[in-house]
Amino acid sequence: MITKTFQLETLTCPSCVAKIEGMLKRTEGVTEWEVLFNSSRVRVSFDESVLASETIKNNIDKLGFRVIGEK
Repeated sequence: MITKTFQLETLTCPSCVAKIEGMLKRTEGVTEWEVLFNSSRVRVSFDESVLASETIKNNIDKLGFRVIGEK
């Protein structure tokens, strides 16, 4: 298991948070997540043998949210 934090350009509303949470909930290999509205961060715990952090980043981008950093 690994945990990564993705810094997004901006989250503008609670429905943006719900969109990202819904995608993470349906993503195989993701075990925990937290979308932080005020800081525009997404923290994700996942099984790196099933899923790459780049895939998570790309899935967030596909929803229309620009990832500008990763820790």
